[in-house]
Amino acid sequence: MLNKILYNTVLSQTLSPCGKYLVAGNIYSQIAIFDLDRILNPVVELLTSDYNKPKHIHTLESGHQICSLASSEKFLIVGTVNEIYGWDWKNAASSKLSKPSWVIRIPSQSPLEQTDVNSLWLSEDEARLYAGCGDNNVYVFNMEDGKLVSTFKGHTDYIHSVSGKNQQLITASEDGTVKLWDSRTGSSHNKLEPHTNSKVSRPDVGKWMGSAAIGDDWIVCGGGPRVALWHLRSLDAVTVFDIPDHGIHVSFFHDDCVIAGGAAKYLYQLTYSGEVKVELPVSATTVYSVLLSTNPKVLTIAGSSPEIDLCTTFNYRDQVLHFR
Repeated sequence: MLNKILYNTVLSQTLSPCGKYLVAGNIYSQIAIFDLDRILNPVVELLTSDYNKPKHIHTLESGHQICSLASSEKFLIVGTVNEIYGWDWKNAASSKLSKPSWVIRIPSQSPLEQTDVNSLWLSEDEARLYAGCGDNNVYVFNMEDGKLVSTFKGHTDYIHSVSGKNQQLITASEDGTVKLWDSRTGSSHNKLEPHTNSKVSRPDVGKWMGSAAIGDDWIVCGGGPRVALWHLRSLDAVTVFDIPDHGIHVSFFHDDCVIAGGAAKYLYQLTYSGEVKVELPVSATTVYSVLLSTNPKVLTIAGSSPEIDLCTTFNYRDQVLHFR
């Protein structure tokens, strides 16, 4: 058990819609529910030594790792291997996790196939759930009835991340490409191959793309290649961020800045012109998940560590939560 604690890896996080609970999932099929209310607004007289530990830890019967998490107004959504579960929030926040409200099974070619649900993205209207999977496909499910609506095919290796904006979807894959899709038709209309660009490629780290996000005018992505800012229409690499990482697993936009992390000692807040605005020390040797919320104002950083860093000002680490 000691080894499990020491080698805990948190792959994903999400926040309840009320902002009260932080949820984290690890490789040991455990879901931790942290009471953010208690952590951020402690009553000194009632403070106990375990205030920064989970209020509850649920273990899935399947024994599969928690690959991805998402949150809707009604449900905590959990991506594992071959399956996506939905628990209503009241159940998820209780001391004992009962049966899920629904289960979606990933289509498979063979009963022996093990398909990791590596990334989940819920459309802004919460009508569609997009699952980026280990079988190279993105599956689109109707949240009303759980039925498969569409399958986006085109990647030749597993998908690390999926997200979207303004009816466009963006995916990053182990195959070294970042693809742009029309979320209505499922057709891929553009792609980046950063490893073929000498400004960003790092053959010693690999061609894989760990993360990608889309803004109104820009794409940010990284992986084996350096994290870089690309123009959405011209697909030119406009800014290459010179940070000392050995692989990027997280990259997204926030307040006209780029947040990036991975195999590095810090989580970085970067300006579009390439300056390092903030370097946040992190507990994990590799960061796999960063959650940023404006209500409550909180930034949490998780990865290859049982510790989750929590910041309330986005400039320094306020506290460390313990997933154990």
